[in-house]
Amino acid sequence: MLDHLAVRGIESFLPLYRSSRKWKNGCRVELERPLFPGYVFVRMPSTERVRVLEVPSVVSIVSRGRVPEPLDDQAIAAMRVGLPLGQIEPHPYLVIGDQVYIKDGAFAGLSGVVLRRKGSLRVVITLDLLMQSMAVEINLEDIEPFRKLVQDVRGSGQADVTKSYPVIL
Repeated sequence: MLDHLAVRGIESFLPLYRSSRKWKNGCRVELERPLFPGYVFVRMPSTERVRVLEVPSVVSIVSRGRVPEPLDDQAIAAMRVGLPLGQIEPHPYLVIGDQVYIKDGAFAGLSGVVLRRKGSLRVVITLDLLMQSMAVEINLEDIEPFRKLVQDVRGSGQADVTKSYPVIL
């Protein structure tokens, strides 16, 4: 796909990070994996989006309504610099107000709500039994988003899970 973009004269960037995996036979292997699976970044004027959409396997361009939404050039530059240094790896998307599960550290096994992000995360943990809460500083790598299954509104008793839809590739 990157070759198709290059043939059309469209600058593209696929951020890859290194990941170490251990196979069942005990062998360790270093893999290059996409930082954002399903996404590739292209540099183009917004008026030339049809040229990108004609590339095989491209589904759409991230847009706000019908207008393509560009990513900040500073973010792309930071990825280009940080990836070769091994300083970047994927992490689930978090925003203030998200409920998270604490998987490591002193508060492992508890869940809370992200209060703010500045250096480390401040997470509010509620102790329902006491009807009290506490705010703690947590490292980003020690948490993961807490996903509750949503009960199907039709009353079938089946849980409705979030589905993934292709956006770009």
